Amino acid sequence: MSKSKNETRLKKILAAAEDHFAQPVDRVTAPGGEGRSSFRLHFPDRNVIATLRPNFRRTHLEAHVLKSLGAHCSDLPECLGVVGEIMFQADVGGRRLNQDIVNHSREGQIDLAAQAVAAIFRIQSAARKTTLAQMMPQLGSNVDWVSNFVDAVDFLAPYGGGISSRFDRGAAYLRIADPGRQFVKWDCRSGNAAIGDDDRLRWFDFEYSGLRHGAEDLAWLIGDEAWPIAPDTMVDVVIDAFDPACGHDLADYLDYLSVYLTFHCVQRIKLITKEARKRGWLSKERIRKYDDAGVHPEFALQMCRVGAYFAAQSALTAPLVRNFDGAGQTFIDLLDTAQPRRSA
Repeated sequence: MSKSKNETRLKKILAAAEDHFAQPVDRVTAPGGEGRSSFRLHFPDRNVIATLRPNFRRTHLEAHVLKSLGAHCSDLPECLGVVGEIMFQADVGGRRLNQDIVNHSREGQIDLAAQAVAAIFRIQSAARKTTLAQMMPQLGSNVDWVSNFVDAVDFLAPYGGGISSRFDRGAAYLRIADPGRQFVKWDCRSGNAAIGDDDRLRWFDFEYSGLRHGAEDLAWLIGDEAWPIAPDTMVDVVIDAFDPACGHDLADYLDYLSVYLTFHCVQRIKLITKEARKRGWLSKERIRKYDDAGVHPEFALQMCRVGAYFAAQSALTAPLVRNFDGAGQTFIDLLDTAQPRRSA
């Protein structure tokens, strides 16, 4: 976005905010960078997040989601109002999970992971007490989306000697195409959660929420390339937090999670590779600061390890393990040669 357009957008937000809250804004910061949709407005007595998205219908839908869920749980921001195309919501804290978690011991990291997963299950439980399942859009419900999601495995064909003939693509389509009717936040990457001054972890950015199986939210977290926790540990965390009221048997839930995560990891590896070709490798600090795609060889390697682990958990995806291992070796080799271009 050009500087002039950004300034015009910010002026619009400030005018709406000062009118809506009837007090002046002291200063403005951009937690995700100047080009993002949200700004942090610093009032004399509190901070507020103002969001102006390109699609005003999506903004109003997100506000409705926050209000509906907020009546039943406190694991998300409070919606403070909508003025035209601009939504105001409570600031859930400046300590983003993706940055904060690396400052903890292993035990502290697992505790944060447990909080994040438990909050996801509570949000989904809250949604079942609302009418969101009757009005939210189905996500990934068409044939093209499913086929593109699964067929992305062809990206891994050069690694590990091609895609095995034992991989049943048709069965994979069927498994992924069974979305269910559970509310999902979507995009539960660790950069979309924060810890507040009360030390409470909350999820934000419900722009893309809709309906699916439910395990997808956990897949976004575990399949976040900047997430530092080993996949087997995350399975233990999920089992401990599992909510049987979600409508799935635990064993079937974990199998679906494994299959979905396998293909999700392929998508992330594709994205990282594409961005690396375009922009070069970036520093891990910059990636976490701006909640950017994980364009660093270590993050790509993490996705290969997570993908291999979860692929091995289901007979449906087990033939793909060798492809993840092969891709992982490529990124191991790159660790010695690839130097990040930017550190800030």
